[in-house]
Amino acid sequence: MLAGMPSCCALCGNTGRQTICDDCRQDYFATDLSRCRQCANKIRLPSILCGSCLKHPRAFDATFAVIDYAAPVDQLVLALKFGGRLALAPMFAEMLGNTIQQHLMIAANDSTLPDVLTAVPLSATRLRQRGFNQALEIAKPLAHRLSLPLRHDLVRRQRDTLPQSLVRDLEHRRSNLRQAFTIPSEAIEQIRGRHIGVVDDVMTTGETLHEFARTLRRAGARRVTNLVFARTP
Repeated sequence: MLAGMPSCCALCGNTGRQTICDDCRQDYFATDLSRCRQCANKIRLPSILCGSCLKHPRAFDATFAVIDYAAPVDQLVLALKFGGRLALAPMFAEMLGNTIQQHLMIAANDSTLPDVLTAVPLSATRLRQRGFNQALEIAKPLAHRLSLPLRHDLVRRQRDTLPQSLVRDLEHRRSNLRQAFTIPSEAIEQIRGRHIGVVDDVMTTGETLHEFARTLRRAGARRVTNLVFARTP
């Protein structure tokens, strides 16, 4: 699209110059900081742990999320992921960057920006089918916005797994992801002792990000923070 040319809001279809119009931003993207600091599920008080995270500790330390994965916002995620609407990725990154900065303004002393960002990788087969990695497309403008280095090669997905949305049972979700990720030997020095930010489009049960964080921990990561656009309640 040429600069200055009108476009349509991706949610309501009204003509304007923004990917999401001001009315839809106000209706659907009001800032809500009352989320569990580890898994980003909504809770009554901000920056504490929910009962699930207290009972079942995760390998990651924190999660930032912009919005719940629910209608009509879910259609934006699907449009990027399966419809190839790559123009949505910078908008996701903008909103995610704003959310992160708002959290850090009120967060505890141990909450800081990561040292480096990476994105949850697709398998080689799925990447060929889709043509792009939606998490990486969000991570690129987010890294620029936060002035952080981006390393897309820290972790590799070493085998195809079933989409987690098709695996309902929690134990099967975990076994589906077991040993799904590996660290290239040349990336270990980029991970050891560092705070790694992991970018993804949606966090559903958190099992993918848990296994991803376990892989980073085994390579010596000091802290792992998830940066996701949407969180399934």
